[in-house]
Amino acid sequence: MSKLKLLVVTQELEPYTELSEIASLVSRLPQYAQDKGGFELRVLMPRYSSINERRHRLHEVVRLSGMNIIIDDDDYPLVIKVASMPNSRMQVYFLENEDYFKRKNLFADDNGIPFEDNYERMIFFGKGVLEIVKKFGWSPDIIHCHGWMTGMLPLFVKNAYSHEPIFKNSKVVYSVYNSTPDMPLADNFAQKAAINGMDADLLKSYMQDGKLSIDAGAVSYSDGVIMGSEHYGPSVSGMLNETDKPLLDFQSEESFLPAYIEFYNHMLADKSAD
Repeated sequence: MSKLKLLVVTQELEPYTELSEIASLVSRLPQYAQDKGGFELRVLMPRYSSINERRHRLHEVVRLSGMNIIIDDDDYPLVIKVASMPNSRMQVYFLENEDYFKRKNLFADDNGIPFEDNYERMIFFGKGVLEIVKKFGWSPDIIHCHGWMTGMLPLFVKNAYSHEPIFKNSKVVYSVYNSTPDMPLADNFAQKAAINGMDADLLKSYMQDGKLSIDAGAVSYSDGVIMGSEHYGPSVSGMLNETDKPLLDFQSEESFLPAYIEFYNHMLADKSAD
């Protein structure tokens, strides 16, 4: 019997980015899912300029590189690099692009103001991830998304890429964290986000009260939702309380790994019943 496949997509990961709630949690998940959950793994994240190529021993995966990601008729080159996580057998694939990821800070300028093009970076990353997985020729049973940078993936999997056999049976799990920045709704968000001829009306859940509601949109298109943080603001708490999606409450550091595997298996049981 072939192993079940888990795709972990994250915006941060220790030791490649500064220590954060997301980076710390995700660093522990893949190896556990492989060793204890019996999953076959792929891990994908952006290659920020702060990730030192020599220190972390990144090297280009030529067979996966060389493609362009088209966003609103503009072409953006995509290079894929890979490295092995320290003290682990796990490999991490990095999506590299100078326009969106080669900058001093990850998500905001030196004054803490989020980059104006964060929504474009999110769109590029989401589409890039799915194009790379297609190149893998590897059909994930579970796609687990960590952080707002992954927020377009649930929509893309369920709509823009729903015709792709490789994603036909994939279940999408989205972890909501309290680090999602406030972003104004850009005038051209729908135009850029409606990739692959997707109907722009599908983006309505991402656009609320003149703001970009990344978590609300992602949750609406996910098959399951995990509370990655212990505390949230009122709007996110209200959204989580109202969702009808399977929801895993926040887990302690001691319990989250087995709880996540159990949640994946719950998603896969629902998949078998479909």
